[in-house]
Amino acid sequence: MKTSIATVSISGDLREKLAAIAAAGFDGIEIFENDFLAFDGGPREVGRMVRDHGLEIALFQPFRDFEGLPEPERGRAFDRAERKFDVMEELGTDLVLVCSNVSPAALGGIDRAAADLRDLGERARKRGLRIGYEALAWGRHVNDHRDAWEIVRRADHANVGLIVDSFHTIARKVDPQTIRSVPGDKIFFVQLADAPMIDMDLLYWSRHFRTMPGQGDLDVTGFAAAVAATGYDGMWSLEIFNDQFRGGSPGTIAADGHRSLIALMDAVRRGEPQIKTELAPMPAPIAVEGVEFIEFAANETEAEDLKALLASMGFAHAGRHIAKHVDLYRNGGVNIVINTEREGFAHSAYLMHGTCVCDIGLKVEDAQATVERARALGAEPFEQPVGPGELKIPAIRGVGGGLMHFVDGKSELAKVWETEFTPVALRDSPDMGITHIDHIGQTMNYEELLTWLLFYTTLFDTHKTPMLDVVDPAGLVRSQVIENEKGSIRFTLNGADQRSTLAGHFISESFGSSVQHIAFASSDIFKTAAALRATGFAFLEISPNYFADLQARFGLEDEFVGQLRASNILYDRDGQGEYFQLYSSLYGDGFFFEIVERRNGYDGYGAPNAQFRIAAQKRSLRDKHIPAR
Repeated sequence: MKTSIATVSISGDLREKLAAIAAAGFDGIEIFENDFLAFDGGPREVGRMVRDHGLEIALFQPFRDFEGLPEPERGRAFDRAERKFDVMEELGTDLVLVCSNVSPAALGGIDRAAADLRDLGERARKRGLRIGYEALAWGRHVNDHRDAWEIVRRADHANVGLIVDSFHTIARKVDPQTIRSVPGDKIFFVQLADAPMIDMDLLYWSRHFRTMPGQGDLDVTGFAAAVAATGYDGMWSLEIFNDQFRGGSPGTIAADGHRSLIALMDAVRRGEPQIKTELAPMPAPIAVEGVEFIEFAANETEAEDLKALLASMGFAHAGRHIAKHVDLYRNGGVNIVINTEREGFAHSAYLMHGTCVCDIGLKVEDAQATVERARALGAEPFEQPVGPGELKIPAIRGVGGGLMHFVDGKSELAKVWETEFTPVALRDSPDMGITHIDHIGQTMNYEELLTWLLFYTTLFDTHKTPMLDVVDPAGLVRSQVIENEKGSIRFTLNGADQRSTLAGHFISESFGSSVQHIAFASSDIFKTAAALRATGFAFLEISPNYFADLQARFGLEDEFVGQLRASNILYDRDGQGEYFQLYSSLYGDGFFFEIVERRNGYDGYGAPNAQFRIAAQKRSLRDKHIPAR
């Protein structure tokens, strides 16, 4: 399998683009003409520069408004084509993309277009070049790959073939399975792009909102499977027009693109095993059984504050590491680790971010297979020296440079707590009703959101929910959830643009993306709230106005609303499902704990309550910073 990406897909000048594309592992590029025209060197220099990066120029594009023109426009179009051929020869590429005509002067007619392509194909043959014809979704007369294929078929020239693009096909709701009838050797090139499902003008949608496969809502996997079924064995290329990508890190966007292609073709191979994708085998998307632990990095003083907060939620000191300043705290099925070592990764994380979640441990079926799949998808593995008696736990780097470790039940990793920790005599602690970790909230700059969405959905057997706008009094925060079918793993990803939002403040003060909140599941939220009051837990205070509106909105009984108000419990309902939420006061500059209960199959996250929770948190943050009088 050979991969390519259009230079228009990432930011930077041509030199920066090529460096990023090569580093990401691509085999080739599509040179977008504007990138070439803006470069200060000639085509021969560009060709050498591309090859010096170990890349090939798989396509030169686009050549616009060619077929179906009346004279004298037709003659001028052929003259333009000859000049493009001159450039291609100097660049060292043999394939040009001819996109369907959008000019008002264009004349309709399949045979007229076929005749023009046949004549152009003959000119290309004499120069050792090839023509790829593509139907633009907004083409004047040709906007469907089926019509484009019929034109290519009637042109009947060895140097004229079809180029297909997932966006142009799916955006017009054309059945991609119709591609299966096209001979694979007549498909000269394949372009891939995803996009969020938005009802808007096709051209504007295409030019501003394309994403990498897997980051949007289009069935790019089905499209790719249809192409692969033809026997196509050429480049699989990304052509992404996205305003966010144009301003992002070239290296990050290119790496995302390569990961998306590898994951896409793996999905094709798994969906239709008879299709040969020439992709090296990798483990299947990883099923996650749950969160095994959350590790905090802290210094000795701040660790005491964190321990006190955990104690108020019923966490008991359960173990001390055999060789390090690392302690285990446990409540129900939740393991919290506090690391105050003065060297190693956790210490580095503390120096960079202050007290923070530096590591997430996930329980999976096969820890080694998880890392193998992560490596195949371009994730960065992590290792540090292991001391006597310690286990070597497979790990990769995750969001914000934090770590993600993996344990399983079929190897020595199943005994990590018994092996690495000395038990501590447990003090009596109240039964809080806490059972496990319901979800983990990770906050990041908005431009990182699609990167980490792709990271989770390609590595794990998960799916994403529709993106939501969370209202903060100071702006909007984009939120998207990654979860699996049984709810054993749930990440809420929150992308912030503005520093004035609570999420933006957290990123700014913690110097980077990180876990901003952890939600514990309760078997009985009212039992938990009563136990929390007895321990002196500091609840987040919710405005009384919220509860008055809640009663009117859902028609709740006075007594029930009184219970909610007494413990600052927020409530949501979806059909028969009910959701209860209570929050800790803020720790540091924006971190917090949440305790939730789900009843009768509720599978959301209380999104309608988010703006009221944020308003309360910002009030507490404001009050915290008001100087004493």
